[in-house]
Amino acid sequence: MAFLVFEGLDGSGKSSLMGALEKELSRLQIRSHQTREPGGTPLGDEIRNMILRRLGPAPVSRAELLLYEASRAQHVETVIFPELKQGHWVLCDRFTASSVAFQGGGREISESDVVMLNNFATGGLKADLTILLDLSVDESKKRRQGRSLQTGEAEDRIESEADSFHEKVRQAFLKQAHEDPKSWLVLDARKSQGELYSDLIADLNQRGLLQVEII
Repeated sequence: MAFLVFEGLDGSGKSSLMGALEKELSRLQIRSHQTREPGGTPLGDEIRNMILRRLGPAPVSRAELLLYEASRAQHVETVIFPELKQGHWVLCDRFTASSVAFQGGGREISESDVVMLNNFATGGLKADLTILLDLSVDESKKRRQGRSLQTGEAEDRIESEADSFHEKVRQAFLKQAHEDPKSWLVLDARKSQGELYSDLIADLNQRGLLQVEII
């Protein structure tokens, strides 16, 4: 059993890396559940739409944070805890570190307030490992724009924030990783998916979470 969280700017490759790890766990006959925040539950998905939609009034910064925490509380209680109690791995796209980065760093809400609300929403649950796919704001923007051209979908409200906002978010992620290196793995998201996957598997082996031969 392990609870892994994948963090980073949009377009950093979190979903692809999570998918590759899920396939490896399945090959090893290890049960896993892949999920995301905000969302992960029917209620959470409704809240996600409220947060990310570009039409209609935008929530103020404190309301935005509270919406994320409400989604997280539901997610932890009804999905993450039950999966972990069954001995399954949980792979989560964003968790508490995102609130520290986006609302603490990006929105400049007191980090102590964000951490307090994180602890309340999660009941104190912490990730066994947080994987940060670090990417420059310029590269993140290029990847997001490319994705929008391919899918025809416009960027959501958070993605469309100014570059200065995303830079503050990136630095807040790096600060968290620097302050708690034992609980974080920082990967260079400019690398290929194959290289990122190899780096992740090597780290999980080193931590004793997996026993996989790397070819």
